[in-house]
Amino acid sequence: MKNIVCSMLRSHSFALSLAVLPLAGLLLATSPLHAQLANGDFVVGPDYRIDPDLTDRGNPQGKSFEFSLRLADSQIFRGDDTTLNPKKTVRQQRKIFVYIPAAYQDGTKAPILVMHDGPSRLDLVRRALDNLTISKDPQRRLPAFIAIAVQNGGNDGKGSQRGLEYDTMSDREARFINDEVLPAVLNNADIRAAYPKLALTDDPWGRAVMGCSSGGAAALTMGWFRPDLFRRLITYSGTFVDQQDDDAPEEADYPLGAWEYHSSMELIKNSEKKPLRIFTHVSEHDNRANDPEETYHNWVMANQRTAAALKAKGYDYRYVFSRDTRHCDRRVFEHTLADTLVWMWQGYE
Repeated sequence: MKNIVCSMLRSHSFALSLAVLPLAGLLLATSPLHAQLANGDFVVGPDYRIDPDLTDRGNPQGKSFEFSLRLADSQIFRGDDTTLNPKKTVRQQRKIFVYIPAAYQDGTKAPILVMHDGPSRLDLVRRALDNLTISKDPQRRLPAFIAIAVQNGGNDGKGSQRGLEYDTMSDREARFINDEVLPAVLNNADIRAAYPKLALTDDPWGRAVMGCSSGGAAALTMGWFRPDLFRRLITYSGTFVDQQDDDAPEEADYPLGAWEYHSSMELIKNSEKKPLRIFTHVSEHDNRANDPEETYHNWVMANQRTAAALKAKGYDYRYVFSRDTRHCDRRVFEHTLADTLVWMWQGYE
């Protein structure tokens, strides 16, 4: 298989000089092209430092809000699904964390970033907004999007509420966010008191989703099944493996869950190209990195194949492989997230 030449991240990020890295039949090499807005394959590590744009640089800060939604009040994820394992705890309430940057002007229709497993990396996203919404470099400037970090419904894996929400191959999570979470943000009394004219964009190109692990799989699935609602997708250590509950109704159509995106059914390859912009990442020592294919649970294999399928189909995509790191490694977020957000929002007006 031919070589893939990978460029480093932007020049004032912490560019590293790496040796050639053989990986699962591919030859990945780094080249200091510093193409911060380019699509393609990137290698980072093994040394990591936090990007200055993800630290407190003394810029004006926005406002933070927190409230809860009862699962029992939901029409989509009530916490009583028949596929749930009764031994796996379900939350009675889920927390919603909202950050509105100082650059947001009340009354304008704000773009949004929905974050799974809230508050997850909201601290880093907040710093990126503080610093990059007022960047003097137009190629480095972020729109004043509102970050909405949504807590999962509880527990993990097959038979869990979190697994139901994130690993199911359907539009349920997209509908839950669009139909229940976003209206709850708009109607929250504390938020309304501070921003009486708050508005969120209906433009799907102004709606991004971010997650790690199964939250990353959920980000892709939200855009895949509902590109009319969400089109900018960020996945770190994405769970593109067979994690869907074995007795889920969706098993009839997608028997290997998110593994079907890149293998078996090869959904990305065999489906009409969708209007999506997709970031993917995997760590060198990600979950079950040495598992054989027949387990359908090798995260590295799954993410490599996903990236290759996106490239072959002509998607706007970016794939980052991080050396000497593990599943959802915070060092990778600290090193890359500012670049990822800049790339993700490229072209948004």
